[in-house]
Amino acid sequence: MEQALKIPTRLVAERLLAEAEKMNPGAWVEHSRVVARAAEAIASRHPQLDQECAYALGLLHDIGRREGRSQGRHILDGYRYLLSMGYPEAARVCLTHSFPLPTIHVAVGEMDCPPEDIQFLSDFLAQVEYDEYDRLIQLCDALALPSGFCLIEKRLVDVAMRYGLGLYTIPRWKRFLELQQQFERAIGGSIYALLPGVVENTFGFSDGESPHCI
Repeated sequence: MEQALKIPTRLVAERLLAEAEKMNPGAWVEHSRVVARAAEAIASRHPQLDQECAYALGLLHDIGRREGRSQGRHILDGYRYLLSMGYPEAARVCLTHSFPLPTIHVAVGEMDCPPEDIQFLSDFLAQVEYDEYDRLIQLCDALALPSGFCLIEKRLVDVAMRYGLGLYTIPRWKRFLELQQQFERAIGGSIYALLPGVVENTFGFSDGESPHCI
């Protein structure tokens, strides 16, 4: 049975991601699974969020990558795909997850889509009011490498090294840290306490190695 919101169940979301992986295998798939686990863990302690919905939204936030290699275009590809499947709330997260601030200028990488799509995104962001699920997936996207959970700062540097810096890099980073603080107030503790392997994955230590020399 599907959730009250127009969001796929866990099993449906997993099936959609598995189909997408066959179409376009890559590290984005494991990243999506890590985002889903982070979203589920944080939602389980959050008074306003459902962990099953959070998991499905995290799993599908990058589903537009099923269409092949792209940068900004995957945002719209995912939105249109999930909208066509009858999941408007999940489709919305495909758009909002890349914009911790509601302006197209905070996007990283190339907006490799036609001008009318860029205008659609600009108009959408100008009127959108983020809800707690939008903010949750934005946060979890910044906690997830394909190899597992990591400190936000690690992920932000990883993205910057791949896509470069821009005028909105620092405001974007500040917003992610604000999101961390907001969710930690909501759950009454550190988000990292819910995410196993953060130290090992952030600093590259395997079992048996000590991080104390860092």
